[in-house]
Amino acid sequence: MDNKIIEIISGTIGINTSSVRNTIALLDEGATVPFIARYRKERTGSLDEVKIGEIFKQLKKLKELQERKESILASIDEQGKLTPELRERLIHSYDSNEIEDLYLPYKRRKKTRADVARELGLEPLAKIIMSQKGTDVKGQARRYLSEKVADVSTAIEGALDIIAEWISEDQVVRERLRIHLRKYAFIQSKVVQKKKAEADHYRDYFDFSESLARCPSHRFLAMMRGEKEGMLKVSLDVDDDKNLQMIERKYIRSYGEEATLIRAAIEDSYKRLIYPSIETLILNEFKEKADDEAISVFVNNLEQLLLAAPLGQKSVLAIDPGFRTGCKVVCLDANGDILEYKTIFPHEPQRQAQEAESIIRFLVDKYHVEAIAIGNGTASRETKTLVDGIRFDRRIEVYIVSESGASIYSASELAREEFPDLDVTVRGAISIGRRLMDPLAELVKIDPKSIGVGQYQHDVHQGKLKDNLDMTVSRCVNKVGVNLNTASEHILTYIAGLGPGLARNIVMYRRENGDFKEIATLNKVARLGAKAFEQSAGFLRIRDGNNPLDNTGVHPERYNLVNKMARAVGLDLAAFIDQSELRKTLNLKDFVTEEVGMPTLTDIMKELDKPGLDPRGEAHAFNFDNRIHSINDVEDGMIVPGIVTNMTNFGAFVDIGAHQDGLLHISQITDRFIHNPAEVLHLGQAISVKVIGVEKERKRINLSLLF
Repeated sequence: MDNKIIEIISGTIGINTSSVRNTIALLDEGATVPFIARYRKERTGSLDEVKIGEIFKQLKKLKELQERKESILASIDEQGKLTPELRERLIHSYDSNEIEDLYLPYKRRKKTRADVARELGLEPLAKIIMSQKGTDVKGQARRYLSEKVADVSTAIEGALDIIAEWISEDQVVRERLRIHLRKYAFIQSKVVQKKKAEADHYRDYFDFSESLARCPSHRFLAMMRGEKEGMLKVSLDVDDDKNLQMIERKYIRSYGEEATLIRAAIEDSYKRLIYPSIETLILNEFKEKADDEAISVFVNNLEQLLLAAPLGQKSVLAIDPGFRTGCKVVCLDANGDILEYKTIFPHEPQRQAQEAESIIRFLVDKYHVEAIAIGNGTASRETKTLVDGIRFDRRIEVYIVSESGASIYSASELAREEFPDLDVTVRGAISIGRRLMDPLAELVKIDPKSIGVGQYQHDVHQGKLKDNLDMTVSRCVNKVGVNLNTASEHILTYIAGLGPGLARNIVMYRRENGDFKEIATLNKVARLGAKAFEQSAGFLRIRDGNNPLDNTGVHPERYNLVNKMARAVGLDLAAFIDQSELRKTLNLKDFVTEEVGMPTLTDIMKELDKPGLDPRGEAHAFNFDNRIHSINDVEDGMIVPGIVTNMTNFGAFVDIGAHQDGLLHISQITDRFIHNPAEVLHLGQAISVKVIGVEKERKRINLSLLF
């Protein structure tokens, strides 16, 4: 790998070059990000998945830049214009703007005004004017008159077109302008007058101006969306006179006629050629920056949602609430398999509450239900009130579960394959119940963009968003690990080293041969080779199998090492795992080798301390204020409990049970300055808030955080 690329990545991310070099080598060998982070700490210097992911993304970006350079070099060489100096500058540049500036004079394009002037033989006249030697320009121009150049004015205009293009291709000028716009430009938006009536949701941006450098990503993306929809006109406002003076200082070295002509060419070049392209480039730069920030918010939210605490393997009754069409009720066993489903009509207009209570009580008793999950959509609060009023013969916890994405899943091909004979509403209820039991296993079935925890997710670069979300899902799945004998084909696709084909083969092998008894049996799965086994095995679990280490995060490549540790204290493997006090008597330094260092040994001991433990914790029930069932019940000054449902850069959205999330603006979260609400809050957090404003017509609730 090019040392320069390693140095660039090291400087960009702030990681030493040795760690970067070794990480890139592992990636080139086909290792996955989760595997490297978990099992190759000695080589990376214990980099986490986020840092390794950043190295991966930076490496990809630089490789794409390298391909672009090679394409440019080939193009210029093909034209016979690639000088040794230009080749060196291109080869040693890793600035995409500089590379494109150097390529600009050689770029194949539509015929320009300057091209026409060159064809008319006016380039020598342009050089005479630029030499600024006090020449009689009009006299010189007469020498270039022809059948196609009828007069002196036409000749001079053509020469100035050539000069304007030269100036527009000046890499130094373009870079100075880019720097100026980044620092001093103002972004401004104005409403498109004929769309004013239908653009009310962009009211804040009808006549808006703000320093571009200080414009937060959510405002920038809001304006860009408004322009895309044809509601707003967005542009940059800069000091044109200052920019023109900067160019003039570089090019004008005289007084008189030549200086006047060059000044005119500079103004034309700036307004017609340079500024429009630089403005577009800077807006694209800031769009990319805003995209990255919005994607980062989405990624953080998604990770918190995926790693939400599960209820675990318990029998669940799940309810997808509704009014007119009734509430869909399903009973699931501890593995999430459907046992029975019913439809009840406790609310308007049928109002069959007594019958509904009787059905719920009967199902709870019949299937020994241990918890009840209620979707948080329409009729959620009313259904919760109904269930809370039922007297069961034992304590049954009732949970409100997010429905975001459940309807997407229930209508998906995946759901149709799993439940071909069930209605979409019943599938939705199943998804709600399973989401309580294991949020991660259920949410991986849904396109992350449909889960509803993002910020302007439909406005950002979709390819980059998908890559980041896929990486996040993979990181979460591998962090938790999956049960090899119960995992769905879908969740197995996210295990490091697998993918759709191998996941399908694993499930087929399981169906044909029964449960896996040991991880090593994976080697018998069709097309699952040594590399796939190496990458995936550490993230798969087998409970009650032949080898207790298969229910831990210890990689099979280190099983012999653990057996050696057990023998060192005179125990068999099972006893060694069971007796933590004896494990503590080991001196881990005695087991350090060239391949295995203290990071791996420490991780092994942590895994043996908690075999099979889910790192996500336990689910807890939450109760809303009984006074609130809709926004009409919300009043200023109320102090109520709430759940954080979404996070953005400008604040957090909180469900207080009103069927309309309230906004906890960043200024209302704490009395100290914070850059991001995530510094204080996290998704799913239970908090107490004060209502500080209600706009019932606009369905807006403003909140303040109480400590």
